[in-house]
Amino acid sequence: MTVTTTRSSPVTSRPAAVPASRRRRHLPFIAWHLLLAPLALLFAVPLLWLLLSSVMSNAEINRFPPALWPSQIDLGGYSYVLGNAMFPRWLLNSVIVSAVAVTSNLVFGSLGGYAFARMRFAGSRVLLVLMLATMAVPFQLTMIPTFLVMKKLGLIDTLGALIVPSLVTPFAVFLLRQFFLSLPRELEEAAWIDGCSRLRVLWSIVLPLARPALATVAVLTFLTTWNDLTWPLIAINHDTQYTLQLGLTTFQGQHHTRWSAVMAGNVLTVLPVLVAFLFAQKAFIRSVTSSGLKG
Repeated sequence: MTVTTTRSSPVTSRPAAVPASRRRRHLPFIAWHLLLAPLALLFAVPLLWLLLSSVMSNAEINRFPPALWPSQIDLGGYSYVLGNAMFPRWLLNSVIVSAVAVTSNLVFGSLGGYAFARMRFAGSRVLLVLMLATMAVPFQLTMIPTFLVMKKLGLIDTLGALIVPSLVTPFAVFLLRQFFLSLPRELEEAAWIDGCSRLRVLWSIVLPLARPALATVAVLTFLTTWNDLTWPLIAINHDTQYTLQLGLTTFQGQHHTRWSAVMAGNVLTVLPVLVAFLFAQKAFIRSVTSSGLKG
């Protein structure tokens, strides 16, 4: 009796074809963008109107109903602001005050934040709590003592009265401390074994890793100093020492009929803030997400 064996050929299973109607279509955006995009456009409307009004003539701005689009580009407001007013001097004063405040906060904030994060000394916890408690004190309670201190130093009606109170802020120290706590100690310990001092470790190892936090401190300090109006209004009396915000307020009051010049001044004031935020928004998000993980 002969037995016949048949060799079965392997069967390769192919996936069933999915109908075109059931295929998922991947959109280049998520569903939240359908809600966030109109909101972003809504918030951008005042900025767009500010920009359009700055290139309109005074007749178009004062017309009723107002024109939504300029009939022609008119740069008379910009030429009037930059040529006939003290706007360039106010702009220079704001740049000086903001640049010094940003630099000093980065330097002193890094030193203070690293000391609170890595060094333990008598009263360090108490000092940290007291420093953080000052963040809850409103400026209205401290502006009179600050004014008296600046008067004793002879800095009233000078740019020094605007710079000295902003040399270092508790927020900068706290934010950098939180970021330094999230960094592994092993990197610093390896440098200590090689004979590096604490300042060398801070400069060569810690600060390069803390660029997102440093960028956040720089941007927030710049925005706070650049947009400050209350303290310059108290400490400055002469118009040659005005900052941009204070000068623009008086300029708007004196030239309320020249709306094109007022709008042009506002555009030049807002432009550095927008540029600073757009360049540092990624670093800002990285710093906030990383510095809040460890307390």
